[in-house]
Amino acid sequence: MAGCFQCCMPQEKIGRNSLKKSIKEYRDTKTLASFTKLSFKSDSSRRRFITEEIKTIGKGTISARVFSFRELCVATQNFHSENLLGEGGFGRVYKGRIASTNQVVAVKQLDRNGFQGNREFLVEVLMLSLLHHPNLVNLVGYCADGDQRILVYEYMPNGSLEDHLLDIAPNRKPLGWYTRMKIAEGAARGLEYLHETADPPVIYRDFKASNILLDENFNPKLSDFGLAKLGPTGDKSHVSTRVMGTYGYCAPEYALTGQLTTKSDVYSFGVVFLEIVTGRRVIDNTRATEEQNLVTWAQPLFRDRRKFTLMADPSLEGQYPVKSLYQALAVAAMCLQEEDTTRPLISDVVTALEFLSVNKNEEAGDQKDEANSACPDKEESSGNIKSGS
Repeated sequence: MAGCFQCCMPQEKIGRNSLKKSIKEYRDTKTLASFTKLSFKSDSSRRRFITEEIKTIGKGTISARVFSFRELCVATQNFHSENLLGEGGFGRVYKGRIASTNQVVAVKQLDRNGFQGNREFLVEVLMLSLLHHPNLVNLVGYCADGDQRILVYEYMPNGSLEDHLLDIAPNRKPLGWYTRMKIAEGAARGLEYLHETADPPVIYRDFKASNILLDENFNPKLSDFGLAKLGPTGDKSHVSTRVMGTYGYCAPEYALTGQLTTKSDVYSFGVVFLEIVTGRRVIDNTRATEEQNLVTWAQPLFRDRRKFTLMADPSLEGQYPVKSLYQALAVAAMCLQEEDTTRPLISDVVTALEFLSVNKNEEAGDQKDEANSACPDKEESSGNIKSGS
């Protein structure tokens, strides 16, 4: 399997632009680390501290705009239900329009009753203000009026990967193979920036299809950074923390011990990548008992290449390069290794996906077709990608 993973590596890695400039001015990593471990005796003291710190930091390193609650009420028409985009574990997200700039935004109103709400709010404001990359969602601003904890992001018109992969509306065309690989590559690049460019490294900790947002061209951006943790520094091999995240996506060593590393994110990436290839949810109780857990179902199939085609999403209707399918499943299998030390670095995954996401002849047509789901299905080439070995 390792050999198959390596066979889709190009001989020369494409040089990656360093993005350390975006966090250069904020060198006090101990301060940032302390913010991610907030602990207070009372909710009122927690709220007071967060409000004061946001104001203090906002004058210096944080460039995100500070909104009043009234401004966001106007932007969302008083958080009208018709503007509701979705609802998650930490609150609701609404579509809005900022009157002063006419910018369309996504407004996430955190649950004021949730214990995690204040901590998540501060961590996300800090993380997205200090870290900038094309595959991370852009934080437009925030609101910390009174009890309100609201985050304002750029609006992503194509919603989440989950909307196009696991919750497909009847009138929506399934994602084509190359668009899936393009989304996987971009999401991996977001993790690569967090793991290998950010200093100290950042562990995302909540990598899943619903947190991968898609712009008008289906370029992916990671969102929801409230659970992010600073990775180990110096001679430390891991950070220990309370186990959080979404069932099915957590790496086994993290779920068992609370010991978190960047390889924990690599495992979660492997789960999502397997969802991308198969079109199956990681946990699906509507399936037969032996198929309800995606990873458990896939593990024996990984050992027999002759069964790889059984794992391809049926909605692709066979329109994918078979060799590319083999190589994609090899990448997924490597990411899903039980032992974290045997999983690849996310930069190696990016290198493999750079290769798998390229369809020189039909890439433009495929993406155009994805953007217009009302168009008739367009057949994709079933020709094999040439190996880079």
